[in-house]
Amino acid sequence: MSVVSYPEFQDEAQAFRYVERMLWPNGVVCPHCGAVGGRVYNLEGKTNRVGLKKCGECRKQFTVKVGTAFEHARIPLHKMLHAAYLMAREDKPVSIRALHRQLGITYKSARYLADRIAQAMRSDRFRKPCTEGFRREVEFAGKE
Repeated sequence: MSVVSYPEFQDEAQAFRYVERMLWPNGVVCPHCGAVGGRVYNLEGKTNRVGLKKCGECRKQFTVKVGTAFEHARIPLHKMLHAAYLMAREDKPVSIRALHRQLGITYKSARYLADRIAQAMRSDRFRKPCTEGFRREVEFAGKE
């Protein structure tokens, strides 16, 4: 099975679940108040976006993207994970033009995304190996 065919690269909900497992292995952590595994509600339904949660302690909404390099990007998370994988490959990193073509996004969006991922990869937190298919774990800048 090709790495590109992993469900994390194809489906938005799968991508959110994957990043949640990576960033919150011991339970959900509210990025606003820091509550660990407290009362956190999944907000589901037609009017809510994928992965939206609400903290029962501070009553604020958040997703797993808050505090990461992907926080304010309007590109779907599964495409951002695919780009992070392509950029983190040891054998042959990908160019911005190749990201533009492979992900089906504009060149300007691909350049923006590549800059954010490269900045996150330069941070000190990008040193830990990943276990589920990626060669490197994409740690996100600003996350503690």
